[in-house]
Amino acid sequence: MSNPRIPLIVVFCMFIGGAALAQTSASKAQSPSPELVSQLTKQLSVTPAQATGGAGALFALAKTRLSATDFSKVAAVVPGMNGFLKAAPAPDTKSGLSNLTGSLPGGLSDLASTATSFQKLGLSPDMVSKFAPVLTSFVQSKGGASVASLLSGALK
Repeated sequence: MSNPRIPLIVVFCMFIGGAALAQTSASKAQSPSPELVSQLTKQLSVTPAQATGGAGALFALAKTRLSATDFSKVAAVVPGMNGFLKAAPAPDTKSGLSNLTGSLPGGLSDLASTATSFQKLGLSPDMVSKFAPVLTSFVQSKGGASVASLLSGALK
């Protein structure tokens, strides 16, 4: 005699297990690259949260300056790009520096917004220029010179 509920229980357990695995995989895809975070923390003496948020702010800047196709090339070689982008603090629209951005040409306005994001992380605005070469070097090691050139150009 077999219990007719056993196949149903097995199917249910497989469904729950599959959903948990999919959620874990999605979380890993969202997690910022530990390798890049480690490079930033070691080279720039920043915390992991500052490294993640600062990288995210610069990747967000690059995203606004690159075409969708070019940014996807950069994103493809940076594990957890979405995690970096989500970690970037939104620029404070009420800060004095942000008020200045409205009167600046586009490129300078973008940089000023990025500087306010860095300030929210407890980093000085001059750290923007220290993060950029580390990010570019990482992208070059993972995707080659042409992809690194896209990022470098967007961060100038």
